[in-house]
Amino acid sequence: MKELDVLVIDAQGGGLGRQIITAVKKEFPKIIITAVGTNAIATSNMLKAGADHAATGENAVITGCRRADLIIGPIGIVIADALFGEVTPRMARSVGQSAAKRLLIPMPTVNRCDNIVIGAVRLSVDEMLAEITAYLKAEMNQ
Repeated sequence: MKELDVLVIDAQGGGLGRQIITAVKKEFPKIIITAVGTNAIATSNMLKAGADHAATGENAVITGCRRADLIIGPIGIVIADALFGEVTPRMARSVGQSAAKRLLIPMPTVNRCDNIVIGAVRLSVDEMLAEITAYLKAEMNQ
């Protein structure tokens, strides 16, 4: 089974990141997840959800993006100044230029980055989390 270096990035209170980590760890308890929050609260909540490593801030995002095989987070992590300005231009560029694959989650019901993905199917957070774990299963079995 292929091992992946998974990076979860979140902002605000880290609620989506917490849910992602909980769902991934439930399905893949041995997978190593690094959580990076744009602020200490987001990082703390993701660490409580079971992240193996955690860090906070711009440089942690930049460094994590260089090491990751897979980056998971809200779509705002690739948009400068998104999430009420918590995503800096350097963070967005690092995520966008990373060699990692990105699983970006559109959050139309809680749009905090003023970007709407037209044509994206409206799924519940639980349905999106199921899509993430299905992707990981397929990726790890390659």
